[in-house]
Amino acid sequence: MKNKCVSGSDFVALIKDGASIMVGGFMNIGTPVGIIDRILDAGLKDLTIICNDAGLPGIGVGKLIEAGRVKKLVASHIGLNPIAGQKMTAGEMEVELVPQGTLAERIRAGGAGLGGFLTPTGVGTLAAEGKELIQVDGRDYLLEKPLKADVAILLGHIVDKKGNVVYNKTIRNFNPLMATACDLVAVEARSIVEIGEIDPDIVITQHIFIDYIVEANPS
Repeated sequence: MKNKCVSGSDFVALIKDGASIMVGGFMNIGTPVGIIDRILDAGLKDLTIICNDAGLPGIGVGKLIEAGRVKKLVASHIGLNPIAGQKMTAGEMEVELVPQGTLAERIRAGGAGLGGFLTPTGVGTLAAEGKELIQVDGRDYLLEKPLKADVAILLGHIVDKKGNVVYNKTIRNFNPLMATACDLVAVEARSIVEIGEIDPDIVITQHIFIDYIVEANPS
């Protein structure tokens, strides 16, 4: 069996400039801040970041934005991070705003191998610009296309050495969906346990989706 446990630096060495990265979390709850710090240390740039929000100044994704490492941000809102708004207005960072439910479903569709889905959300608004409008039973829907990425970085509460993941309460938010929708997936584990120590009934993300395990705050 492949040893999936690596250092944050060794994992980040697999990521290239210009990569698209899904980052788990909701206002930093469920965000792998240790891996993000290693991305900063590695000097990676021109990244496309896909996540729920722009984080907060100086925390999580907010660090990448402030450091100018993010070329494009795909998120549902950026209002909690004024630096993101400033960079968007100045043309220093492209921002694609996606309604939160639509963002989650686009990621789910990407992981499930679907061609997209129909939603009434955004019909008749700026969100509809450039998108195909399809009518079903007399009602208009937007065709939203699936969303995938090169890399996913997630946070797990308990992870066994095979890569089975348990999330603690709201830490799970976007993480289980993102684990299915990327070519390379790493989970930052708050606790790493031996194989067999986790009750299979409480596993949320199965080991087949996890390529690497990074210990959070290693001594």
